[in-house]
Amino acid sequence: MNSLQPHTLVRRPSTRRDFLKTAAVLSAAAGAPLIAPSSVFGANAPSHRINVGFIGCGNQSTIDLPAFLGQDDCQVLAVCDVNTASPGYRTPEQFLGRKPAQEKVNSFYAARTASGAYKGCEAYNDFRDVLARKDIDAVALIVPDHWHALMTVMAARAGKDIYCEKPLSLTVSQGQAMVKAVREHQRILQTGSHYRSSPDNRRACELARNGRIGQVKRIFTQVAEINAVDPGPGWQPTPIPEGFDYDMWLGPSPWAPYHKDRCFYRFRFNLDYSGGQVTNFGAHSNDAAQWALGMDQSGPVEIEDQGSEWPPKGGLYNTATKTAFCARYANGVELICKTDKPGFGIRFEGAEGWVEYGYQGLKTNPESLKTSPIGPNEIHLPVSNPDRTEDSNTYHVPDHVRNFLDSIKSRKDPVAPVEVGHRSATLCHLGNISMILKRKLRWDPVREQFVADEEANRMLTRPMRAPWHL
Repeated sequence: MNSLQPHTLVRRPSTRRDFLKTAAVLSAAAGAPLIAPSSVFGANAPSHRINVGFIGCGNQSTIDLPAFLGQDDCQVLAVCDVNTASPGYRTPEQFLGRKPAQEKVNSFYAARTASGAYKGCEAYNDFRDVLARKDIDAVALIVPDHWHALMTVMAARAGKDIYCEKPLSLTVSQGQAMVKAVREHQRILQTGSHYRSSPDNRRACELARNGRIGQVKRIFTQVAEINAVDPGPGWQPTPIPEGFDYDMWLGPSPWAPYHKDRCFYRFRFNLDYSGGQVTNFGAHSNDAAQWALGMDQSGPVEIEDQGSEWPPKGGLYNTATKTAFCARYANGVELICKTDKPGFGIRFEGAEGWVEYGYQGLKTNPESLKTSPIGPNEIHLPVSNPDRTEDSNTYHVPDHVRNFLDSIKSRKDPVAPVEVGHRSATLCHLGNISMILKRKLRWDPVREQFVADEEANRMLTRPMRAPWHL
């Protein structure tokens, strides 16, 4: 279908009984099961399973898709991507797209059947075809940031629960629209800030939140260096790969000539599609700062550039090459966000000690804080997996997905609901705006506007390319 053709969305959530009837007919016609047999899911009968449509089959899908496949009460019925298949994602060797993803899903379920055959996962180019399926309960949105808001709003209207990768939004106004849609349609949304499912990250935030280091004075958050090479000024368009729907990839963003380094993993270094490493790694480290400060529904009141650096004009990449900004909260806490190695980390400094968490694990001063118990009357932050006590990067995403599925069943918020994702992304957006304008800005976290600065307020939103709109 034409990628810009209006599409009728199904707003009524279907019952699994409807799905089973439809699947029986389609299965007979296709000569292959659309639902994996009970041997695949053990005790989880079809009526208890959560059917998922997986939208976006690029680099992050290599982590997120296995996390969904590994859940016995979840079945991936569909995958979707504007790219049929190609190499050249984060690494030249990665061969990704909707066809490889479809094969991965079908092979996974086939290996768990007695016959060794399964072809029940459908592949789509247009995400609206996934949203229109009555048998899909939830969608995973693993797409570039400029698609997050539109897909989330349309999925909520279609009655789907949503797992949306971080950063939640491209702009502050888009994040507001996502919050409104998710709440208005009573959907569950889990932001993919999976370090909220890290026991050590939670522990660091609880120690800071409960005053174990005294009054928090300063927070340092890290973001990584740009890990791609800018084609630079004078770059020339390159041919669009066969099987790649580039117009659909651009979607609501401005039209621009194709270049291989504009898309795939490297989209995040262009402000039309993302916010650079500030919204990439900062969506984890700055999210932890918000969590520890109890600012999940709020944010700073002042933000200021501290010597950020930017690429030369005319290049393909236009996000900060060196992040450096300071955010100040109403309680006096300063958050300093800078480019540093190894790329993700956070340090809380208080009047009586400090706590660090990052790729090197949890560190505290004094050392005894590591095992200091959080009492029953103190603040306990939400837990994704109560049985997970040892921290490992291996388990963060699976536990985060598990928490999402549990929330779908309970209809209670997950550990990173839509408001949390919105406010954490907002902090990153404010940092980018302050670094672009190179001046101190005052922020009203209640009204979600800059104070007496129309130029900065215009940067809270962006037009969308027709016919796309929120």
